[in-house]
Amino acid sequence: MINSIQLSRIHLSCFIFLGIQIFISNSLFAITTNEIFEDENNSSITLMSHSFNAKQRSRFVYNGVAEHVERGLTIIHFMGEGTYEFKSFDTYGSVDACDEFDKTLESMMGNGSKLAILAHDSAANDNLKNSSVLKKWGLHQLIGLKSRQAYIMHNLTDAQITEQVDDNSIEQTFSIPLTIDDTKIYFPKIKYEFEPNDNRYIAHAGGEIDGIKSTNSKEALDYSYSRGFRLFELDIIETSDGHLVAAHDWKMWSRFTDYQGDLPPSLSEFKKHTIYGDYHTMDMEAINKWFKTHPDAILITDKINDPVAFADKFVDKKRLMMELFSQLAIEEASQHGIKTIISQDPLMRLKGNKTDYLSINGIEYAAVSRRIISSQKKLMLQLKEQGVKVYVYNVNFDPGKDEQYVYDNELGLVYGMYADKWVFDTMSKEKSAK
Repeated sequence: MINSIQLSRIHLSCFIFLGIQIFISNSLFAITTNEIFEDENNSSITLMSHSFNAKQRSRFVYNGVAEHVERGLTIIHFMGEGTYEFKSFDTYGSVDACDEFDKTLESMMGNGSKLAILAHDSAANDNLKNSSVLKKWGLHQLIGLKSRQAYIMHNLTDAQITEQVDDNSIEQTFSIPLTIDDTKIYFPKIKYEFEPNDNRYIAHAGGEIDGIKSTNSKEALDYSYSRGFRLFELDIIETSDGHLVAAHDWKMWSRFTDYQGDLPPSLSEFKKHTIYGDYHTMDMEAINKWFKTHPDAILITDKINDPVAFADKFVDKKRLMMELFSQLAIEEASQHGIKTIISQDPLMRLKGNKTDYLSINGIEYAAVSRRIISSQKKLMLQLKEQGVKVYVYNVNFDPGKDEQYVYDNELGLVYGMYADKWVFDTMSKEKSAK
């Protein structure tokens, strides 16, 4: 999906970024570490390309606003009259994305659009190395780009193509002429329709409580339930003496509780500690008690990959959905009638027709990062057509990509989200009124 955005003063040219699809809004947070200079004839934008080895997120900064990008090629088309549009292509992971990128680049270069290319993470692909389009337009360093290299290209100076490659990171600031006048739309925004309902929203790690995320606490469950959630994710991990408890991970739990002992703790040690002195952690007894007193609540598990052992310990298997992380666990759950959410890694590793495998094993749910869905739109649509409900996580992980953003731009392509906060009453009313 593409968003055309009004900019207050400048007309920009066209950029291409390696990364997942991104959207800019002047309401997003301001960056103070990068200064943007403008004059009456030019504006500027700063591009930062980081390879996989740099262990940093690639981004660009314009007018004090930063956007972090993902793996792949993102084309940004600056149009004039203060507007631009953009779309991303995962050239490392998808042959289809390489082909679409080639076609788009050919069209834009043929029309005289101004370009830049920003690489993030890993971008190289044999399809790019053999691309006749890249050869035609002289992008020789992009053709020869190695896996895990940073790369930036632009043609903003007298239509000359400039390329730069580095094994780790590149940062460049470009002046952008204000005389650009290109009104052609390459990326019309796609709006996916959906009917709002409460089962589209899972309270991530119990949901946020007093501004604190991922507590997996009783108080978080209570508050999320009072707000409207009925699906609740808990991270299930094991104590040193083999008991199952709710905690995101032991390092986070120790920070939350100021625990100084060995990790993992025993069950008795786990139960002694509260989170920030206010929020109560939960073992299986507490989990079962809470769900028994909330008979319309559904538990979604994360971390644990032993479906039969956990289902036998939970109060009501009919109200249990387990995110699972291996085909062995998924097939075991299928044989025992346990509702499965196939996680992203086993889903993407499936060979052949993915939907056939899901159908054979009775899998009706999937969980994937929202960071991959723009590059996997074809798969998302196939799953939707098959009736598989896809929930996205990594909500609130990237600037501006919160519950509101996912609701406005991604629901409909995917079914639902793991949300930290319940903000959906107003959204549903606004959608119903339209």
